[in-house]
Amino acid sequence: MFSLDSDLRSNSSNSNVTIGPEGESDDNPIRLQGDTADEFRALLWALYSLYVSPDSLSCRTTTSSPGIVSRPNELSVALTPKANPLQLFNLARISHKYEFRSIEAWALNALTLAYTRPMHPPNTKDGEGPSLEQLTELASLCEQRDLLEAATQRWKRRLASGKDISLAINVAERLSLRALLGRAYYVMLLQGREVWDTDGHLTRSQIIRLLSGHYSLGKLWDRLPHEPPALVHSPRCMGATLVRCNQAWSGLWKSMMDIGKQGLLLQYPDVEGKLMLAEGMLKTLMDRDTPTPGMLEAMPWCRDQALIATAGKVKEIQESLADYFVDVI
Repeated sequence: MFSLDSDLRSNSSNSNVTIGPEGESDDNPIRLQGDTADEFRALLWALYSLYVSPDSLSCRTTTSSPGIVSRPNELSVALTPKANPLQLFNLARISHKYEFRSIEAWALNALTLAYTRPMHPPNTKDGEGPSLEQLTELASLCEQRDLLEAATQRWKRRLASGKDISLAINVAERLSLRALLGRAYYVMLLQGREVWDTDGHLTRSQIIRLLSGHYSLGKLWDRLPHEPPALVHSPRCMGATLVRCNQAWSGLWKSMMDIGKQGLLLQYPDVEGKLMLAEGMLKTLMDRDTPTPGMLEAMPWCRDQALIATAGKVKEIQESLADYFVDVI
C-alpha cells in the first residue's frame, strides 16, 4: 500500500481527468477492504487516547495492559459499567485484523469484563452493541475463552426461553462450538417435528441429525435403568455391607428411572430432564429429617455418593449431547 509508484496514473473511462494513486487525494482515498468506518474510528480513538502529552504526565495514569498507558478520562472508562460495548467490539475486531496485539488484548479484556461483570452487565438494544452472533464470532476468531464462555451462557439463556434456536445451531456448526451445538440441537429436538418442518432455517442435514438424536437419546433412556453409574463407596462400606449397598443402589437407580418414564410432562427423548428429576427426588429423600424406610436404609454410608453419582451422570449427558446428533444413526 505504501510502495505505490508516485508516477502511476490512471485515466477515468468517462473523462480525461487524470487520477493519481490511492491516497493522493480525497477523491481517490486508500481503500481498506472489509473495514467499516466505525471500526476505523474506534482504532483511531484508541491510538490517540494512548498518547500521553507532556502536560498530562502529572495526571494519574493506569496500566491496563502490557505496553499501554491510558489516561483516566479516555480508555479507563471502558473498564467501567459506562463502557461502550460496540466501540470495544469494533476496536477488538480491527486491531486483530491489523495485528495491533497490545490494543487487541486490551480491547478483548475490556469487552470480556463488560459481559462478565456481575453487576450492570451490558443490556444493549438493537444497534447499541454487537449482536450475540457477532460477539461469538469475535471471541472464536480471537480465541478469547472467557468471552466465548460468556457468549455461550447468553446463548443458553436464550435457548432456555425458546429464542433463536436455529440461529444457535447454525452459529455453533459454523464455529465448531461443541457445547453450544449440543444444547441447541437438544432444545430444538424437544420442540417437536412440527416446529422443525416449519422453521425455515434448518437444512435437510440438520433435520436428519435431529431425527438421529431422537433415536439415539430414546435408546439411551431405554438402557439407563439397567446401567446405574458407578458408585464410589465409603471406606466404611465393605464386606457384606458393600454387597447390600450395590444391590440397593441398583434397585434405587432403576426405581428412579422408572418414575422418570411416568413423567407426563417429559418427552420420550428428554433424558436430561428425567435424570434431573431423579436427582431432585434423591435430594428430597436425603433431606428428610425422619428416617426413610427403603433402599436408602441399605446403604447408610454411601448416600452422599449416590447423589454425587447421579449428579455426575447428569453432567456427563449434558457434556456429550453433541455426540447424539450425527448424520448416521
